[in-house]
Formats: sequence, structure tokens, C-alpha cells
Amino acid sequence: MRNTGDFIADLYGLGPGPWTMTPVTRGALGQIWKLSGNGSHWAVKELIFAREEPVVEGEATLRDTAAGLGVSAPRLMPARTGSHAARLPDDRGGSWLKLYDWVDGTPADPADPALLDWCGRTLALLHRAGESATDLPVDWYEECYPEADWADLHDRVRRAAPPWAEALSRCVAGSLPELTRFVSRSDPADLVVSHRDVQPQNVLLTEAGPVLLDWDNAGPVEARRELAHVVFVWSGGNHFRPEAARRLFRAYREADGPAVLDDLNSFSMLFATALNYVHIQAASALDPDVTPAQRAFASGQTTTALNTLPDPSAVTRLLTELKPEH
Repeated sequence: MRNTGDFIADLYGLGPGPWTMTPVTRGALGQIWKLSGNGSHWAVKELIFAREEPVVEGEATLRDTAAGLGVSAPRLMPARTGSHAARLPDDRGGSWLKLYDWVDGTPADPADPALLDWCGRTLALLHRAGESATDLPVDWYEECYPEADWADLHDRVRRAAPPWAEALSRCVAGSLPELTRFVSRSDPADLVVSHRDVQPQNVLLTEAGPVLLDWDNAGPVEARRELAHVVFVWSGGNHFRPEAARRLFRAYREADGPAVLDDLNSFSMLFATALNYVHIQAASALDPDVTPAQRAFASGQTTTALNTLPDPSAVTRLLTELKPEH
């Protein structure tokens, strides 16, 4: 029986093996493997939670358009069927897969001024590449879980008593109502198609320059909301560095990025996704139907997400720092 690496190589027509699979890192959506053989290396993303074929044509189109404007990104490779996703048979786990160029590089340092300039310019290019979006963002970016869902989760957490139970209780009592009042639907007139996950961990530095990875979340977004999210994350979150925030924002505007940040509603996507991530990871950590490894991963993610929830007072100070740049 062929190993899984050989099987995947056959799905994508990569040539004879032997092929080996080495685990690299685990993210919220899947596991990254390094597929090696035949004198080459590829990145395989195993979509652990996908039950149906993922819709990836929008990702591929945005990536290719942005690459034409100068954004460096690994190619999303088509399988022999022509689709950009392939599925392993049930006896090999049944996971959906995507195959990308392998990129050798070092982690991005968000304190590097040159990288902040790159980030601002790149986001402006993405917004130009994806202008005039026609679809609306999905609810994940537009609203939070209903109050009843939070109450049910809170009750289950109290009974299970995980290490982060007290932190979640504080979130439900404080951060949840404080942040949700700034969460609203996007203005359809201001939508672009963009990456929606431009974070330092999704950038690798290569000899040729920075490369933007992980385009799974590509889709419609209000440009100012993605800009707000990116500035907050890259400048240090609640303990932001004012000079970093100003530098990134200035680079975005000088590259003809269309968005401005005018009020706390600009941070609606940041608040919604932060709260939604806490909810989904906490629920997964208590889910008896997932594997122990998945529950452990979700528990760690819940702790991190609760500790880094945006603080509206910090976001207000960040907004004040950026207003002179408008």
C-alpha cells in the first residue's frame, strides 16, 4: 500500500517518488505538511474540519490578481482533476487538501520598520486587486454569536471547569457586551475582496523579500475594517506601538489604499472575529466528538484568545494616534 505522500503526489501529478510527509505546523483550520520527493518540496494544507469540498476559486483569483500587482505569494496548485482542492479517500482519513509552493524563509518581525512599510503597501495592493466586490461578507466577520449561545457555552464551561473558566466568565460579563455594541453590518458600497488574515505569522521573509501565506480566508470585507484589524495586530495589539501604527497606516495611504479609520465602528471586524474565535475554540475544547488532540489545541487557543481580546480603551487610543495621519 502506498504511503500518503505518494498518494497525494499522484493526485497532483507530481511524478514518481518516494514522497515523504513531515508535519510543520498546526493552525485553526488545518495541519501544514511538507511534502518532499522527486527533488522538490511542496506545502500541503490538510483541512481538518472541512466536510465538503472547499470553495477556493476566489482565493486563487485574488492571489493571482494580487501577484500581478507585485504581491509575492505561493501558488495554489490545481490537482489533476483541475480543481484547486483534492480529497483523500476515507481509508486515509478523508481530509480535503490544498497544495502550494513550498516557501523557505524566516518569521516576520512586526517591529521591523521596513516590514511595516511592506505591510501597508501590500494591504493597499490587495484592496486595489479586489475592488468592487459583489458578494457580502459571511456572518463570522459581521456579527457575534447570539446571547443565548454565549449563555449556553458559559453554563457548560462552569460545569466542566477548564483552567480558563474564570477568564471566560470575565469575558461574558465585560468584554462581550463592551465589544458587541461596536459590531455592525458592512456598507456594501465599501466592500473589496481581500486576504482577511494579514498577520505576522502569515508572512515569511525570503531572500527575494516578504511572502504572504495562508489565503484561505480570502473574501469580501469592508476595506477600513481590514485596515483597522491589520494596524491593531501589527502594531502590538492592546500594547500597541504608536510609531509602528502610524508607519503602517502612512505606507497604506501612500500606496493609494482607499480606506480611512474614522471611529470605533472601523474595528467591527476585529471585535467580531476576536469574540467568535473565543466562542468556537471554547466550544471545541469541550466537544466530546473531536479528538483529544483537537480538544487540547482548542483549549490552548481559548486561553490565548481570552488573554488578547481587544480592549476598547486601547483601540480608542490607537484611533487617536492615527487621526492626524488622515
